Amino acid sequence: MTPSTPTDDVLLHGEVKASYFWDDGSGINGDTGAPASGEPMQKGLFAAPSWPLGTKGYVVYEGKTAEFFIGDRGPGDPSQGCDVMLDIDGRTFAELTGESWNDTTYTVTGGAGHIDVEYYITEWGDGNGTPGTPHPFQNPSEPCDSAVSPVPEREEDTGSGAAAAEGGEEPHQEESAPEQEDAAGDAPAEDAGAGQESAPEQEDAESGAQQPPADGGAADTPQDTAEQTTATTAADQPALDLVSNEVPTLSAGLTLAVVVAAGAVVARRVALLARPTGRHHRTS
Repeated sequence: MTPSTPTDDVLLHGEVKASYFWDDGSGINGDTGAPASGEPMQKGLFAAPSWPLGTKGYVVYEGKTAEFFIGDRGPGDPSQGCDVMLDIDGRTFAELTGESWNDTTYTVTGGAGHIDVEYYITEWGDGNGTPGTPHPFQNPSEPCDSAVSPVPEREEDTGSGAAAAEGGEEPHQEESAPEQEDAAGDAPAEDAGAGQESAPEQEDAESGAQQPPADGGAADTPQDTAEQTTATTAADQPALDLVSNEVPTLSAGLTLAVVVAAGAVVARRVALLARPTGRHHRTS
């Protein structure tokens, strides 16, 4: 049986101090006679000061479990004041404590005479006695409430509770999934919005590069500059050709004017020399 794990029909649970005995009517080691239930002394026969004879259950001590039935009455005086409330047969006591049982002296060798055990009542007997909270021998007016405690939860119940808790968390996780999907869905929308905002900015940047400056000047790109230079060259080409054609004509005109002027000067000098000299004339 699993230590400290109650069965499905635990009726009472608690912790008490226990001693050991072996009453077979031999009178050895304080033997007070055969068990009160009429059952022969045997392994698994325990004595209790108040529980009904025939009551069944099990005890747990340091991880070891032993089944019992109440077949005798006791302890007597040790139970007063709710001190020692259970007598365990010597053989079971030796197994629980890891010691040995001496069939000659009816003692447990090398071990303590008292131990604290955890008990579980699974069935009330129909013999003489009082079910429920134990009380000292022949003293029902002093119930030992401290000897009774709530029944621990079974491992299966604990496992079911854990599973239920996990099951209760699953819907929360499932509810979280759509939230994550919504968050994931919002992210592309935000990215798309960011992309849409970036696109106009890019278009504005590109259009801004092509738009003329505020002062009316043209912000020409290298290609536009090359095209404008080519257009300007093509437009100025006839004027350059005209200048190159007129230069020889101007040069000839200037030369002719110089020759005419020189000829006029020479003619005038000749005319002066040819004039007759007289009284009314004087040599220049």
